[in-house]
Amino acid sequence: MNAELERAKLLLESENLTCVGLSESEIYKSTGRGVKPLLERLNAQKSFSGFYIADKVVGSGAAFLYVLLKAECIYADVISKRALEILESADVCIEYGEKADMIINRSKTDICPIEKALLDCNNENDALPIIIETLKKLK
Repeated sequence: MNAELERAKLLLESENLTCVGLSESEIYKSTGRGVKPLLERLNAQKSFSGFYIADKVVGSGAAFLYVLLKAECIYADVISKRALEILESADVCIEYGEKADMIINRSKTDICPIEKALLDCNNENDALPIIIETLKKLK
């Protein structure tokens, strides 16, 4: 594993974060759950270009958002098969701890609502309004 990606992974674990991004000039840290922190970064018109990112869970929603955020290298503790395909097809360097068929919702009763909403979505630009609408329905 790349040294910077390893450093991001260690920060993720040691500071009990959900997502960490390291670049030459910035350290991004989040304890937010789900795709909301990524959506906030996208809405702030900030990218992850040049960042080494470590994330606890990457489903298809996060994968599409990482593509929109121009992420280049990501480590995921857990990644869904679909998210892995999305990131690989976008030429994002990806390493992971565990690959799951699907990301499960927080109550462990069904597929994550974002993952479910994106089952038939095939590109990041179409995914964004689906993610936003799904989050609105969940509130």
